[in-house]
Amino acid sequence: MTEPKTDGPELSYEQARAELATVVEKLESGGTTLEESLALWERGEQLAVICQRWLDAARARLTPSS
Repeated sequence: MTEPKTDGPELSYEQARAELATVVEKLESGGTTLEESLALWERGEQLAVICQRWLDAARARLTPSS
């Protein structure tokens, strides 16, 4: 798996989540070409990876070491 492209510095969880919500809205509303839909889908996948990284890091901080 390749690293997601974020167009600059890593986004905060809140930034990535907000952009992901916008991507989902655009995909659900339709009216985009196949190419636009594919680009949105790919960006959504990248944003989901960023969000998951933030959540995993937060979980690791809350979970006591064994």
